[in-house]
Amino acid sequence: MRDEVLLQYLKMACRGKKNAVTGRTLETRLHIGRNELRKRIHRLRCRGAPVASTQQGYFYAVTAGELYTTVRQLEKLRAGIDAAIRGLEAALEGFGMPEGGP
Repeated sequence: MRDEVLLQYLKMACRGKKNAVTGRTLETRLHIGRNELRKRIHRLRCRGAPVASTQQGYFYAVTAGELYTTVRQLEKLRAGIDAAIRGLEAALEGFGMPEGGP
């Protein structure tokens, strides 16, 4: 239910990139913290809700292009996380640990 409140807010007040709203604004309006907002955004996206984002904030996507841009941003984040994981796994060798864990 709480996720739906966020989705409805975005759908009604933040339609399209031109109406993006900052995370801080959403946190204030919905009385939630930063981590909770990110969790809700994540859950909505996982369920297929067209919640997009830019450096300006979050919004309810109204075009495929808006969603495509967000997908590309997330792919870049994933690539960075994958690189960090590979680096940390390589560092494990210095601890005499196998890649699979202790």
